[in-house]
Amino acid sequence: MQVYLDNASTTKMSKTAIDAMLPYFGEVYGNPSSLHSMGQRAKEVLEAARESVARCLGAAPGEIYFTSGGSEADNQAILSASVIGARKGKKHIITTAFEHHAVLHTLSKLEKQGFEVTYLSVGKEGNVTAEQVAEAIREDTCLVTTMTANNEIGSVLPIAEIGAVCRERKVLFHTDAVQAVGHLPMNVAVMNVDMLSLSAHKFHGPKGVGVLYAKKGTLLTNLIEGGAQEKGKRAGTENVAGAVGLAAALKEATDNLTENVKKVSALRDKLVKGLSVIPHSVLNGDKVNRLPGNVHFCFEGIEGESLLLLLDEFGVEASSGSACTSGSLDPSHVLLAIGHPHEIAHGSLRLTLSEYTTEEEVDYALKAIPQVVERLRNMSPIWRDKVNGLKPFLI
Repeated sequence: MQVYLDNASTTKMSKTAIDAMLPYFGEVYGNPSSLHSMGQRAKEVLEAARESVARCLGAAPGEIYFTSGGSEADNQAILSASVIGARKGKKHIITTAFEHHAVLHTLSKLEKQGFEVTYLSVGKEGNVTAEQVAEAIREDTCLVTTMTANNEIGSVLPIAEIGAVCRERKVLFHTDAVQAVGHLPMNVAVMNVDMLSLSAHKFHGPKGVGVLYAKKGTLLTNLIEGGAQEKGKRAGTENVAGAVGLAAALKEATDNLTENVKKVSALRDKLVKGLSVIPHSVLNGDKVNRLPGNVHFCFEGIEGESLLLLLDEFGVEASSGSACTSGSLDPSHVLLAIGHPHEIAHGSLRLTLSEYTTEEEVDYALKAIPQVVERLRNMSPIWRDKVNGLKPFLI
């Protein structure tokens, strides 16, 4: 059996999204900037997609900017806020210690340009509070940027509460909602956000297309120059088919959100219960405020890479954390941020489900994973030392 449990990395495109996109590869292939009929038909389709996305987010169409994905949207949001702040002499930014590297690397770049960044502690549960944000805000704070839900351990942050603090203190608030959109209720007004990033391939849309929501009045800085597309804020001929696919996938996810959350959460809980019986293992992330499809464990005495390779032989496709850092030998910065030592952080497994996941697949994974963990532990001299009392157990 082949079991795909890596939906946080990318999802299977839905038939709805594929069918919506097909006409714009061949029948309506015009450039939306062209004045002729074919170009204007493409323009109409692009704007219809923008309006659909806006409705799903509780935004206005003019606040939706199509991008190449979540990373670009994160970069543009943060760099735009830094420019606004610098003009006012405000060069302090607040974030969390376990953000996606699209955020962390952008902030690192700004630190080299004289910005000061406060990295909020996320504690053992992997979360922050609005009170932490309030305490960290200073007179020179120009931006607060926190993810809506963590891409590795699945913790869902109190975005509306954080946003309310930022709104009261008149500080721009951006959220990387790449892992949350399509899986949690989304309304930018309720969330009190000024900017929000999302990516289509996380909710059964196409890869290579995303959105930056920027509240009306938020001045965006261009990352790409060269044309007047996207209201002059993102040059380059628009990916019409991609935008259509994103809009179709987002509408489908939004329309079926309640049903999908109920189904996926039940499968998640079954997986968590089954894996929790493995000795010297720990579930990572907030136990209550958690993404419906996220299950993240650490198993003492094994290496995550070996675990993934053996699981793949069993037909179970999973990950140890973010696909964006899968080539790194360093332990996850997320797991270090919640207090795990390097030895434990190396033995991680992330299983992420979608509405396409079946109970039969979860049952199969629950048979395969304990077998692979036991096999790897039996091969490990470190595990033998722990069992024989020569080294202490950490979990």
